[in-house]
Amino acid sequence: MPGTLYLIPTSLGKAPNTRIFPELNAEIIQTLDYFIVENLRSARRFLRSVGYSKKFDEVQLFELDKHNPGSLIKQFIVPLLENHDMGLLSEAGVPGVADPGSDIVQLAHQNNIKVIPLVGPSSLLLALMASGLNGQQFAFSGYLPIQSHQRKKAIQSLEKRSKIENQSQLFIETPYRNISLLNDILNTCQSGTLLCVAADITLDSEFIQTKTIKEWKAKLPDIHKKPAIFILLAR
Repeated sequence: MPGTLYLIPTSLGKAPNTRIFPELNAEIIQTLDYFIVENLRSARRFLRSVGYSKKFDEVQLFELDKHNPGSLIKQFIVPLLENHDMGLLSEAGVPGVADPGSDIVQLAHQNNIKVIPLVGPSSLLLALMASGLNGQQFAFSGYLPIQSHQRKKAIQSLEKRSKIENQSQLFIETPYRNISLLNDILNTCQSGTLLCVAADITLDSEFIQTKTIKEWKAKLPDIHKKPAIFILLAR
């Protein structure tokens, strides 16, 4: 029988783990000798922060990123096929959502490997929960185009879809480009469209507010270089 693949959430920042993770997660992590991670250094740091006590030269960490070829990824699940349980860690938040870990989960299903998602912080869901926007119908579009003219077209398309389908539109940006994205949103969308900006979720500096485009133009939030989620809902 193959082992079990545990999907292990990680913190969204420097929030205390006791504040955002159930005790069960730490108990499961302590039993594992094999992990698939995005970054070796930050993964080791996270594991130690939740009380993982095994020596790292006695366990195996496979480093996963979006550039790994499929042939290499298939090798990562060999311990699972040999009846060893494994943990899959995201770099931040939950594995498999806006995350290369989804390829591993798909492989697990293809090989009849049991997949167990553990409870932890998802910035997308936390932002949507706190936005006051439509949580019954929503879509996540990931990163919008980098070039401003292409990004504005994407924003127009999302706003139009949001209005037609009454659907909240979620998207993200690299933190150092937050302000340029925000400016494009404010210069593109209708004045009555609602925009939620959610930054530093779960941290002491957490900021979540929903306003109309017109209201945001009066005062911009300080989100430069802060992990942020943007949610549009046109009316």
